[in-house]
Amino acid sequence: MATKKAVKKVVKKGVKKGDAYKCYVCGLVVSVDEVCGCVDTCDIICCDKPMKSKK
Repeated sequence: MATKKAVKKVVKKGVKKGDAYKCYVCGLVVSVDEVCGCVDTCDIICCDKPMKSKK
């Protein structure tokens, strides 16, 4: 019999209205005006890389 490995679920912070994301390749900054309401967390992509939360 095949055994299943335990898979850890990665919990991501949800996108909220007012959050800002920055592309560290080109410097573009995006602010969230509307939340999409998806079940999964959506990635905001710029320059073929996910944007990171601006601090």
